[in-house]
Amino acid sequence: MFPSISPAQEIGLAVLLVATLVWVFGLGHMVRGARSHHPEPGAFEGIAVIPAQRTAAAHPMESVELTEAEEEAFAGLIRTLPHS
Repeated sequence: MFPSISPAQEIGLAVLLVATLVWVFGLGHMVRGARSHHPEPGAFEGIAVIPAQRTAAAHPMESVELTEAEEEAFAGLIRTLPHS
């Protein structure tokens, strides 16, 4: 191919050329695929922002028994919060 480089260098150059072509075609495929993909409205593929709450039956350490005074204090606190 080139008279001034060795056969090993020619093989290396050919491998580099093939890798570059594969990269360019792969990049073009990704760009075309990203442009043609239009998700449905309302379809959400990511993770949920707020995870679903577990029930108290999930683990006994996740529930706390409140006294009557604590329940009344909590109810008073909830009544002070603005409703939206």
